[in-house]
Amino acid sequence: MKIKGILITFLTLTTLLAQSQKPGLRITLEGIGDNREFSGGNAYSQTILGTRGSFEASLNMEGHQLVAGLSHLYEFGSRPGYHKPAMILYYQYEDPDKSFHFGSFPRKNLLSFPLALMADTIGYYRPNIEGMRGEITWGSGHQNMFVDWTGRQTDIVRESFTAATSGEISLAGFYLRNYALLNHLAHSSPRGAGEHVNDNLAYNILAGWRSGAEEGLNGYLNAGILGSVYRERSVTDGFDHAVSLLAEGYLRHRNFALRNILHSGDSHTILTGDPFYRLRSYNRTDVIWHFINHRKISGRFNLSFHLSEWQETYHSQQISIVYRLP
Repeated sequence: MKIKGILITFLTLTTLLAQSQKPGLRITLEGIGDNREFSGGNAYSQTILGTRGSFEASLNMEGHQLVAGLSHLYEFGSRPGYHKPAMILYYQYEDPDKSFHFGSFPRKNLLSFPLALMADTIGYYRPNIEGMRGEITWGSGHQNMFVDWTGRQTDIVRESFTAATSGEISLAGFYLRNYALLNHLAHSSPRGAGEHVNDNLAYNILAGWRSGAEEGLNGYLNAGILGSVYRERSVTDGFDHAVSLLAEGYLRHRNFALRNILHSGDSHTILTGDPFYRLRSYNRTDVIWHFINHRKISGRFNLSFHLSEWQETYHSQQISIVYRLP
């Protein structure tokens, strides 16, 4: 009887608590197509085709949210269950001046880093940040920071994490943007043969200008410094330092856009970055078609050209269709 009374009390309190909060449900379905025709060892040539589905159930109360759900990638051509579902489980607080996440939460729409620092394939295979993120916002800008724990040390898994910050200050169309990222890759326990601790810092400081959306035409232009510091303990002779120019231009008219990214200078070792930035010179041009512009559905196609060391040109194509409810 005592256990029955405790159970009834628990169920009653749970029901009252749920009634005092506003429940929510989010469903996302994303179709992914990414074909990369590379050679010469600069980057990995591959074709990625699949669908990622996720759902999130939440309880909301005065800016506080408790969210639980699952995210799963089914990659075409693989066996069912090849990719394990990713747990979504986090606490979120948000008001007009700040936000905070803690737990395992989707990185999409929360992070926007240059490909030099964070390759786009991370979003395919690591859809969640597992750690925390905070952001503050004021009239002329914002700054955020996150920590993503990517590997818990075991006898077969190396300890690893990524910590990063990014932000922007803007005035009358002009802006100053900053990115800084730290990658730490330790060893398994006990240490495996050939494993050495990797320390990696990368940063990007950009100054630019963006236009307003006038008659369907908008864009931006920026340029700045891309820097990196890398050390593999007992392997490299201290730290390797690298600095290069990074510039980007973007122009969109209605459903079509053109983007160009130029990197020129030293070659970089950035563990989470696009491998093309290991080159001394690299230029990427994207022709973009936004072929679906619905309130709940978006569709985009990219045709990309990659110029390596001003000598060889490679190409890739990406297609993305995203459905969100609500």
